[in-house]
Amino acid sequence: MEAGARVWCTDTDGDEAWLFAEVVKKEDAIIHLFQVDKPGNKFSRDISTEAAAIGEIKYKGVELANAKLSDEEKEQGLDDDLITLPHLHEPALLHAVSERFFDGKIYTWTGPILIAVNPFQRLPLYTSEILESYRREGLLRSQGLGDGDSSLGPHVYAIADRAYRQMMGEQRKSQAVLISGESGAGKTESTKIVMLYLTTLGAGGSTNTSNTTAVGELSIMERVLQSNPVLEAFGNARTLRNDNSSRFGKFIELGFNRAGHLMGAKVQTYLLEKVRVAFHASGERNYHMFYQILRGASEVQKKEWEFHEGLTQGLELPNYFHYTGQGGAPHLREFTDEDGLKFTMKAMKALGWNDQTVGEILSMIAGILHLGQLQFETQEVDGVDASVVTDKKGLAIAARLMGVDVDMLETALTERLIFARGQEIRTKLTPERSHDARDALGKTLYGAIFLWVVAQVNKSIGWENDSDIRSSTGVLDIFGFECFAINSFEQLCINFTNEALQQQFNKFIFKLEQEEYERESISWAFIEFPDNQDCLDTIQIRKTGILAMLDDECRLPGGNDRNYAKRMYEHYLPNKNQTVSENTRFHAEPVQKSKSMFCIRHFAGLVAYSAETSFMEKNKDEIPLTAQTMFESAPNELVKDIYAVQVADTEERADKPAAGAANKGKAKSKTVSQQFKQQLASLIETVEKTDPHYIRCLKPNDSAK
Repeated sequence: MEAGARVWCTDTDGDEAWLFAEVVKKEDAIIHLFQVDKPGNKFSRDISTEAAAIGEIKYKGVELANAKLSDEEKEQGLDDDLITLPHLHEPALLHAVSERFFDGKIYTWTGPILIAVNPFQRLPLYTSEILESYRREGLLRSQGLGDGDSSLGPHVYAIADRAYRQMMGEQRKSQAVLISGESGAGKTESTKIVMLYLTTLGAGGSTNTSNTTAVGELSIMERVLQSNPVLEAFGNARTLRNDNSSRFGKFIELGFNRAGHLMGAKVQTYLLEKVRVAFHASGERNYHMFYQILRGASEVQKKEWEFHEGLTQGLELPNYFHYTGQGGAPHLREFTDEDGLKFTMKAMKALGWNDQTVGEILSMIAGILHLGQLQFETQEVDGVDASVVTDKKGLAIAARLMGVDVDMLETALTERLIFARGQEIRTKLTPERSHDARDALGKTLYGAIFLWVVAQVNKSIGWENDSDIRSSTGVLDIFGFECFAINSFEQLCINFTNEALQQQFNKFIFKLEQEEYERESISWAFIEFPDNQDCLDTIQIRKTGILAMLDDECRLPGGNDRNYAKRMYEHYLPNKNQTVSENTRFHAEPVQKSKSMFCIRHFAGLVAYSAETSFMEKNKDEIPLTAQTMFESAPNELVKDIYAVQVADTEERADKPAAGAANKGKAKSKTVSQQFKQQLASLIETVEKTDPHYIRCLKPNDSAK
């Protein structure tokens, strides 16, 4: 590292992560440098004591920079793969990806992993001609006619083609494409591009999605692709970081026969963020479906759904309704809600929904909006203070659109029903509790609608006979790591998922590395790699894990969020003034303890969670008996069908008594965390049986530019 050498230095005084600098002078234990783009910024760095102890000459926070490639070298693709860089370290990798991004190249290889940087604009990278070029090259390579090295640049199509060709190899082993990244990094769009490529190859290479299998019947390719707009309408929302954020996880399994033809698909979903139905932050939105019907409804539909702008006191409809106006009801940057409704309705009909079904589903969504408008006050009823609905007309509108009995709806909002020792006990709610019951009812109905939608999608796109499926390729679009100003139960589950997938990724990548050493007959010892098992144990281990303690608190009659937090402090921080657990994963400062907060040191950083954000209520996810009765006896048959899907989902995650057991009572429903742990374990097990392929999506900035 002599004078004149170009290096990267950590920025110890400013906001930049790394500074591009040049060495001015080198002394025995110090080097002097200046910032290349700000020559007046001169500084020095001491030699690293750790490096000096083992005889290395290395300076604190200083890394050698790679030589700048010429335009000709870039045209030859010498920067396509990061592992070809002479110096591999954080600033070198970040700089290389950044340089490609500003050259309009959003895809970069790092070995077998594809890095995809969100361009926040539509680029001409996905035309039929480009898809065909990757398909043709993949076909030639699979027949041993290619040169082994792709003449085409890194692309999502390349990853999808690799998965398909490996699936069609001699072993016919199933594949998985795992798409990860933070919120707003472009995971959902990458998923759709992978799906387009795989379904195109499964349809015989034709990109004409209007192909039909019979007169008037859409092809399986078209139905699979049309499932995306429906799932996005009901399961995606605008957040502060992303206009089209998936508020649920999904694993889409595409089934192929021996000839490689697509036979159908199955969608498994994970953890819909139901709390968003009743609350969203400033600048955010509820689910797209609400805004689509408010802004895209025809005059006839507005009359049917009681969307009268004359009653909004000059407010736009989305800002008038409580469930859609909390964040200011911003418009999306790329698409209008009016067009969104057209796309969604077209996709619904493509999946085989008739006009009546579509109309009833949209009416229920409108009914949830009217439900959110209901207010309550205290009145004396039979000598007892009780909560009553202030707007009977609004109550009737909500009941009609939701497809339920108006009297039963009022009961569900103002009374609590329990059974004790075989007797029915009814208690009147306070107005505050009625507001909670209203929001819980809205979340329950919307969650049930979402499950029904997923079931209908699977019914439309699923394959008929398992015997027809020779192998499959799964595409995972899972929620990215999240860290907000206030983090609740949903963020804990999301980050738990990312911890588990990160561990699977680490194991796979280092296994590949060891296999490479063996192929090249290189002597090697076991490679140590970052292991986050202690973090996973902190969250999921039986009895003393964070989720296990939450379940225990949920079982107690007087359990509450504050006691749950206290339980964690006593286990992980048993000593006076202790703020970090023995395994360093659990943290809580004194001021955080006073607010029932705790922190977990995840692989991606420290995240603070607030226990008093209804952790227990969200984990129980119980449906009140009054609401159950209302749904089960609803005059609308579709409402009954939708609720039946909810009940089936609940029973599927129930602790059923062992065969022959004396307990003949009702199966006890599992908590959300128990169900989620099972789903996650099943997902990891599925992935480990496949050959995985990775797409890592990156967000270049927070301004979405």
